[in-house]
Amino acid sequence: MSKPLSIQQFFKHFPNDDTCLQHLMLSKYGETLDCPKCGKHGKFHRMKKEPAYECQWCGHHLHPMAGTIFHRSHTSLQKWFYAIYLFTTTRHGVAAKELQRQLSVTYKTAWRMAHQIRKLMAKADGEWPLSGTVEVDETYVGGKVKGKGRGYRGNKAVVFGMMERGGDVMTKVVPNVRKKTLQPIIKANVEEGSTVHTDELKSYNGLEKAGYDHETVNHGAGEYAKDGCHVNTMEGYWARLKLSIRGTHVHVSGKHLEKYVKEFEYRYNRRRNPERMFDHLLASL
Repeated sequence: MSKPLSIQQFFKHFPNDDTCLQHLMLSKYGETLDCPKCGKHGKFHRMKKEPAYECQWCGHHLHPMAGTIFHRSHTSLQKWFYAIYLFTTTRHGVAAKELQRQLSVTYKTAWRMAHQIRKLMAKADGEWPLSGTVEVDETYVGGKVKGKGRGYRGNKAVVFGMMERGGDVMTKVVPNVRKKTLQPIIKANVEEGSTVHTDELKSYNGLEKAGYDHETVNHGAGEYAKDGCHVNTMEGYWARLKLSIRGTHVHVSGKHLEKYVKEFEYRYNRRRNPERMFDHLLASL
């Protein structure tokens, strides 16, 4: 398995905006392609006065940054690439303050760039149907609140998760833990015939009628594993997610929590090829 680029290697590969633009062009279109205008196959050459390429036959322009998070940004492309590099080589993400220091940009610019990269991570990750044995669980993210039972969250946000045993995870910020909220998400994203493991929350009752083999553990009675049935992997994931948020961002508003959740999800699902995250994100633009 190859290692991610070191900082020295990164700046050797991408010393300026031109090398970044060339990499983006190759990543999106390859070395040669059929011109969208004249249809002829050939190379597109770099233009001198704008960040674009033109067809060798008809002069048609291609703008590699169009439709991407870089489009119409006043921040240099190299700084964008370096921000993506930081996001894909850190274990728990990058705070906007850290981006501000590393890139020498304003906090407002750093904050916007960070959220654009998180959106790109969610897009790159996608959502694929889960199957086999799937652990399903929910958690609360936010400040400590003296609750009134499991359904009460005060100012906490609810995050719902489904994890294929030995495979990918899918998480969503949801308004509550009611049956009418959780079960449609399960039915839309877990293949029928799968084995679904949950705890004793009543919102999961009736999954058998939807075509699932539903097995439960009773956490309220101190039961955390029974004949191979458990949601321990999903709970371990929640613990790492909360540690990441507290350690990097201290606090995340409910309004933007979905982006941070999807960022962490992307890292988990790409854990087998972490050294390819940088190229994978650029290829997803």
